[in-house]
Amino acid sequence: MLISKELTTCLYSAVEDFVKQSDRVVIAFSGGVDSSILAKICKDLGKHVYLVTIGFPGSHDILFSKYISKLLDLSSTHIAYELMDDDFNDSIRKVKLSLKCTNLSHIENCIAFYQISKIVKNNGLGNSFLTANGFDELFCGYDRYRSYYHKGKDFLLTYMEEKLANETHMMKEISMVIADLNIKSFQPFLTESFIRFAKDIPLEYKIKGPEDMLRKHIIREIALNIDVPRESALHPKKAIQYGSLIHKFVFKNKNLSF
Repeated sequence: MLISKELTTCLYSAVEDFVKQSDRVVIAFSGGVDSSILAKICKDLGKHVYLVTIGFPGSHDILFSKYISKLLDLSSTHIAYELMDDDFNDSIRKVKLSLKCTNLSHIENCIAFYQISKIVKNNGLGNSFLTANGFDELFCGYDRYRSYYHKGKDFLLTYMEEKLANETHMMKEISMVIADLNIKSFQPFLTESFIRFAKDIPLEYKIKGPEDMLRKHIIREIALNIDVPRESALHPKKAIQYGSLIHKFVFKNKNLSF
């Protein structure tokens, strides 16, 4: 399929632009299709790939990422850090000091990426890491795309623009939270050039209809084609705040006030 081949080339090119100056790459890793594609591309580009996962003990992300990192033959450079109450409380304090934000999803993502940044810093892994943010916005990964499907193409594309704007804003907030650690996060799939290319891909390659529980079909197809483990390529979306159990702990903490 021509579109699949062109997108594959674009994916590799987008990542290479961020990693060509370094032999070592650190990736925020959940084991899901997005971060697994990013890890596999970096590995294919000949980089020394380090994976960082955070989550409370027994969380989906801790367990699943360990499984997938083995299948990717990257378990020896995979740090799966189990959060404790002190980590959580430290993150809450930092986010509250850095941001005036009431968006719960943004707060939870800031907590997650602050912890990832601490791990990168404390383990001497450099001063930056990559994330696979952007796929869910550009390839209809969110369940809301399914529930909005009946509203038509123009509505879905407008919603896509809103989600992209929201994601860009959230990543700026994350940058503010992790700045004191002298750590930066980079998103190869949120660059202007990649966004332009991805927007031109017809919606039928991304979502099949209102009953489509999987979505991101062309991304999953490419994942299989570049030998991302099938268990990851076909794994349903689970946002970091849920997969790590951060959302559960934020919700339980009655002393929070943002």
